[in-house]
Amino acid sequence: MRAYGTLGYTLCFDGTLEPGIEKIALYAKGPEGSEVPTHAALQLETGEWTSKLGDFEDITHGTTAAVECPTYGRVICYLARPRRA
Repeated sequence: MRAYGTLGYTLCFDGTLEPGIEKIALYAKGPEGSEVPTHAALQLETGEWTSKLGDFEDITHGTTAAVECPTYGRVICYLARPRRA
């Protein structure tokens, strides 16, 4: 979260699409309170999300839950900043 903070992101409540706002979902796995970050997904202007899965191509998914799994864990927070032109 601190690394994304250096890029202007701050915590937000959820992944609901907001005009003019760019959001990231952070994924982690492990016991609550000591999770290890594993993945991040970026919300597109359409409201869909995009992810890079390992060495494979980027994918687009309709929800953040679509990539929750034992490998990537679960969404632990959302971050937002004004969308850049």
